[in-house]
Amino acid sequence: MARIKDTSVDQVKAAIEILPLVEDHVRLRKTGGTYKGICPFHQEKTPSFVVTPARGTFKCFGCGEGGDAIAFVQKLEQVDFVGAIEFLANRFNIQLEYEEISPEADRARRRRERLEQLLERATSFYERMLWDSDQGAFARDYLRSRGLGEDVAKQFRLGFAPGGPTLARRARQEGFGSDELLAAGLANRRGNDYFSRRLVFPLADGRGKVRGFQARKLHDDDPLQAKYVNSPESDLFKKGDLLYGFDTARQAIAKEDRAVVVEGNTDVIALRQAGFLPVVASMGTALTDAQLRELGRLSRRLYLCFDADAAGQEATLRGMELAVKQGFAVNVVTLAKGTDPADDPAAFQRQLGAPVSYLVHRVRLLHGRAPDKNSAFAAIEAFLHAQPDSPEHLDARRLATDLLDLPPETQAALAPRGRSTGLALSPRLLDAGLRLERSALAGVAAHEELKRYLAELGPEHFADPLHRRARAHLLGDEPADGELTALLAELYARADEDEITLPTAKQLLLRLHERRLQDELRNAPPERRQQLAMRVAELREEIESLATMAAADPR
Repeated sequence: MARIKDTSVDQVKAAIEILPLVEDHVRLRKTGGTYKGICPFHQEKTPSFVVTPARGTFKCFGCGEGGDAIAFVQKLEQVDFVGAIEFLANRFNIQLEYEEISPEADRARRRRERLEQLLERATSFYERMLWDSDQGAFARDYLRSRGLGEDVAKQFRLGFAPGGPTLARRARQEGFGSDELLAAGLANRRGNDYFSRRLVFPLADGRGKVRGFQARKLHDDDPLQAKYVNSPESDLFKKGDLLYGFDTARQAIAKEDRAVVVEGNTDVIALRQAGFLPVVASMGTALTDAQLRELGRLSRRLYLCFDADAAGQEATLRGMELAVKQGFAVNVVTLAKGTDPADDPAAFQRQLGAPVSYLVHRVRLLHGRAPDKNSAFAAIEAFLHAQPDSPEHLDARRLATDLLDLPPETQAALAPRGRSTGLALSPRLLDAGLRLERSALAGVAAHEELKRYLAELGPEHFADPLHRRARAHLLGDEPADGELTALLAELYARADEDEITLPTAKQLLLRLHERRLQDELRNAPPERRQQLAMRVAELREEIESLATMAAADPR
């Protein structure tokens, strides 16, 4: 007897979109993250039939019918499971493959079902040990210390693994064998439980089926040094296929059209407890193809939240690049070193309001890694040339010109290939910041009334040590030596040659002040950024005002 191959069934399930399927038969109206219409299974005048695309389900609150897309077809077409799969394969253009059912294939299917049952039983066992046993007291105390309440912990089905052969013994009493415990990653070859004296996080797939566990260290004398330990990789459990919390975040991700990806499971739980719903965890790994496929069905907008160290790791960057290549709009929220969203969910939500695009994040990273300015320019230029044009690209070009201290007109050299004006930047252009310092000093030398403005700028506003000495000399704080005398002669000559007027000299000093504030802004904690940004905006207005004045009256 022929049967549909499991791989074909999986292909059909992956391709199903319940919304267009139902819309073939029912007129639906969007309401928030759901769609409502007249039920096709009973007579009604007031719509009570609801489709939830994020979950892939339908429900009629009039007659009680509900389920997934397969159940919808079975009910509507009056067919069995096989008939529904064949109907859906035709609807979504999937070529089915059939095979003869062999005793071996049947045994493999039954074994998988047994392992799924075993993992579900284990989840319930760990839950009882956490909440109903004296052994779970320390784990309960730990959750309280992290500010995680019982309700949210139960929502995520957290548990406690007592260790020894406790779970293994109970599973054997219920008829499961040692080979099944080993295959499910619940016991080791010696017959003891795989997890011992640890807080347990069940890891479920998008449909809510438990595939494995992650266990957190609670005791200093734990023989395993790793803070987190996962179930062994198996046919059932592949860490790179799962996102923690995805099964319960699907609806919120679809409704808000954004997915927020954090690193840790406790971050997800703390944020959910605070009422923030569209959040999942990558469990410390870079994003994979499988994870992005799951997210992409619901939203193409990603917010990736990592601490300062993780955001620069190569694996994390590869995940970002993969998401960008697959068409996601990627935003990055870099957290202060040593902090995570679970520490202060309210502050985290405020940070989400001011993310940076992937392009801006990458430019900042390339600049920070480069040994010198020329190397930084070469790396940033190569990166930006390879990216398509966009508003985010323009933001990245602006940041690059600020970081490299380039004149604004040179932004064109960083444009995407095909849009570049052909302007080639020489190393001399990369010294524009030093020329700015020297021109500002020349302006003060030519207009002594500006010394009080120069005094408001500290030595830290000048990158060149000789320029710092020149500042001190112009303010009467340092005598002139041979080196300074030569520079002063150049400053007076520059003021004449460049015709640095009083308004222009004031602009130059303000631009030095703005440059310093921009440096502070890039490294400032979130609570300082708004204040600094407002001051930068004020300075720019003042500079523009002086430019207008200089144009009207060049004296």
